Amino acid sequence: MKRSYKLRNWSEYTAALVKRGSLTLWLSEEVIETWENTQKTGNPGASKTYSDLAIQTLLTLRVIYGLALRQTIGFAGSIFELMGVSVALPVHTTLSRRQKTLIIDLPTKPATGGRHVVVDSTGIKVYGEGEWKTRQHGVSKRRTWLKLHLGVDEQTGEILAAVVTSNAISDGEILPALLDQIPDEIDQVSADGAYDRTYCYDAIDEREATAAIPPRKDAKIWFHGNRKQEPHPRDENLRAIRKQGRSNWKEEINYHRRSLSETAMYRVKTIFTGEVSARCFENQTTELMLECSIINKFSHLGMPDSYLVEG
Repeated sequence: MKRSYKLRNWSEYTAALVKRGSLTLWLSEEVIETWENTQKTGNPGASKTYSDLAIQTLLTLRVIYGLALRQTIGFAGSIFELMGVSVALPVHTTLSRRQKTLIIDLPTKPATGGRHVVVDSTGIKVYGEGEWKTRQHGVSKRRTWLKLHLGVDEQTGEILAAVVTSNAISDGEILPALLDQIPDEIDQVSADGAYDRTYCYDAIDEREATAAIPPRKDAKIWFHGNRKQEPHPRDENLRAIRKQGRSNWKEEINYHRRSLSETAMYRVKTIFTGEVSARCFENQTTELMLECSIINKFSHLGMPDSYLVEG
């Protein structure tokens, strides 16, 4: 039977959804005051005219409203004109060039304790041939996918870490890089069987966290009890599963909360398109990191607080 949920904070959540469309959320006084870069690098050549915050603001507007680069400049110019603000705007080529090297920091709220990080990845479609041509003539050489790897806070739903790779990179290879992006204390890392790798357990152990990774169904004990060292966490998980069953083990270790990583990916793909419009990998990475940053900004405005309806 399908479970039914209701919201406790319907009015607050509705107000948060309304705020997502407010332009003042992205065009604050701080953005306008620091629009042009006043600091000189001291290196040969001209210094950057526009600050990184200005470039990020323009690219954020582009991602939210699904605009092309030239349209983004026109859209921002009309907004500043209505606001009565006189600022210079870069040409679209400058916006594209600066996008390659722009570093996006994910906005997160301070941690109140150790974090429970849930990890997974999803495929992102790269701009290329259309679906009809693919069905008629086969997969094009241009048609490919990127992988967006996410580390999500189980309690708040915030995206704490994100890495973009090609589709040739396995999920487990990226786990150490994801954990390196999280400066806060980590209590537990939950991931699916794709992360059942030695180096994944090593990376989690370095953070002194609990590894909630279900071993594969045909898994064998890695290190038997005649070793002088402490039992490996993966072997302990496997013994617990054999003793009490996989379902009971998952419930005991709170593994079901891992599905929140899939919820975060669903939000990225529904709020945005699940594909990138940029052509080169560096710009595609910045585009996806901006989407993750926007998702966190939306989360800070307000999230639904739901409860299970009995019966």
